Amino acid sequence: MSYIESVASAFTPTGVLANANSQFKPRAGQTEMALAVAETIAAGGELVVEAGTGVGKTYAYLVPVLLSGQRALVSTATKALQDQLFSRDIPRLIDAFNLPIRVALLKGRGSYLCTQRLSQARQSSDASLRVHAHALSKIETWAQSTRTGDLSELSGLDDRSPVIPLVTSNRDNCLGSPCPQFKSCHVNLARKEAMAADVVVINHHLFFADLNVRETGMAELLPSVQAVVFDEAHQLNEIGINFLGRHLSTSQLLELTRDILGAGVQLARGLVDWNLICSVLEKSTRDLRLTAQHARPGSRLRWAEPIPDEIETADWLTAMAQLEVALNAAQAALDTVSEMAPDFVRLHERVGLQLKLLQDFQAPCAEGSVRWVEVGTQMRLVESPLDISRAVQTHMIQRVEQAPSLEKTQDVASPTQAQRAWVFTSATLGEDAQMRWFTEPCGLGDARKLRVASPFDYELMSALYVPQGMPKPNDFNHTRSVASWVEKYARQLGGRTLVLTTTLNAMRNIGEALTASLGHSGELEILVQGQGPKRRLMERFREGASQGGLGCVLVASASFWEGFDVPGDALQLVVIDKLPFPPPNDPLVEARSLRLELMGKSSFSDYSVPEAAVALKQGAGRLIRSETDTGLLVVCDPRLTGMSYGKRLLACLPPMRKISNEADFELALTQLTKISTTIPTSDSQV
Repeated sequence: MSYIESVASAFTPTGVLANANSQFKPRAGQTEMALAVAETIAAGGELVVEAGTGVGKTYAYLVPVLLSGQRALVSTATKALQDQLFSRDIPRLIDAFNLPIRVALLKGRGSYLCTQRLSQARQSSDASLRVHAHALSKIETWAQSTRTGDLSELSGLDDRSPVIPLVTSNRDNCLGSPCPQFKSCHVNLARKEAMAADVVVINHHLFFADLNVRETGMAELLPSVQAVVFDEAHQLNEIGINFLGRHLSTSQLLELTRDILGAGVQLARGLVDWNLICSVLEKSTRDLRLTAQHARPGSRLRWAEPIPDEIETADWLTAMAQLEVALNAAQAALDTVSEMAPDFVRLHERVGLQLKLLQDFQAPCAEGSVRWVEVGTQMRLVESPLDISRAVQTHMIQRVEQAPSLEKTQDVASPTQAQRAWVFTSATLGEDAQMRWFTEPCGLGDARKLRVASPFDYELMSALYVPQGMPKPNDFNHTRSVASWVEKYARQLGGRTLVLTTTLNAMRNIGEALTASLGHSGELEILVQGQGPKRRLMERFREGASQGGLGCVLVASASFWEGFDVPGDALQLVVIDKLPFPPPNDPLVEARSLRLELMGKSSFSDYSVPEAAVALKQGAGRLIRSETDTGLLVVCDPRLTGMSYGKRLLACLPPMRKISNEADFELALTQLTKISTTIPTSDSQV
């Protein structure tokens, strides 16, 4: 049986998948996608696949990858999905097909314990560490038994814990081969396992970090790979531009200051006035942040001119000059002690990198890029490319295709220049058949394209409603009206409601209003993003009232629009406050819009509407996650039905039935199940 035939056979009613799992059901779309992936692996080239919810895209790409017998790289958007692939999906398939395949998991430095940093943290005299003494003790105990050093193994450790940066390394503070713990370094061991594995599971952040700095171990791994699969590929462009640009932050500078002071006092006390050097560097860093003290926290300041908007020219030039003087002084001090310890060599390099970045940001912005200043607790200077198309063509596909070929396995050709395979897949890749929203910024216009529709009967399982009489989004009363509407119907449904907002301000206002009306009375539990770890909020919402607790309403923004799965009737009402158009005053959005206008295109029609369509589809996708789900989608924005572009946005949504009035909506609401039970995701949804 040929390779392609083996893949096709696996998805039949009597195939390996059906025999291994009684819940498996053959789906034409899943088989179609699997065959397309197999053909791409066999012939080479690029394949872009949009696979609707319920198609089973994970198995549709994993089965052909595993059966090919070739080395493969699978990249996901999140570490959570990485862990799922590595710990659950791939092992099950390897067992089902009885394949002699080695699999490795590779994450970024920040995911692994650094034993050198752990020992330094315990020896540090920093008074703030006393607050974290219990967490450090827990990590030290776990460190004695862990093989991988992957912090995700450590239950109960909040991923936002301030202890994590103290016990992990980053590119700046890693000592490299001179480190006393180099041989037992968990990061290096993970990279060695990846180099020896047949299939390596990584994430997009790690992939693009390597394209930028060639430091993650990918530079050695990627040339030997036959197939590369990007799952949740819709995030590639935004993740990529973040890593492929330049960044200089006051938080990095303050961390550098602390590390210089710590190493200097511990290893070279008395040889340099470390307190003076570091106090000057710290003050100049804080002075730079103060130049934007009048800017609204969370804002992005346009930087088209030599000086960023909303910042006084004299203040900015003075702060930048003082920071450069302070960095030069620190570098000179480290020069005098560089031979005493590897710590000083690495610190000298870090200061040099910061100086280079500072000088780059005083020169004109690179062609094809845009600059801005992010203002928060800290300040971040950013220069970013407008998209990743050049990087994809220059650094990804072309660079890897020049790698030497490997031996053939089965009937799959070796990865010569014309035969390497790249697969990009997601549930949402654009509004048109060519998926231009994704392919153009990623430089994949010539790729083979495939769209596979969801097998779910959306018209039977769900409905869409735009509330009558809702104010326009720019109306002062809009957010208040959304909160009142949610209060009424979430109470009637007993919770089971997810409210997705387009801004953090709307999220806070709606959350506060619902807490005052439903939370304080004890009727429902109101969960608001930011009030606790994301994982804990998701777990509590999925639990709902099934354990005897209160029903839940979750109000969230940003990351909850995607990757948040609640199969079963713990979620039956998704409310979106308004159409998710990109913010017009954002510097990156402005630069992309200007580029389109200069090309003779419409920035609204060719950029804003497609962006809104993809985001809206992602948000709507939270509602129906399994073949037994039912629910209602509510968009509190009259523009969806009242404006001409609304038809384009409606066409991107799943084919739900439309509800036109409040009475029919209330009837549909009463027909939903009243008992909250969460149905775990089965293999048939993978």
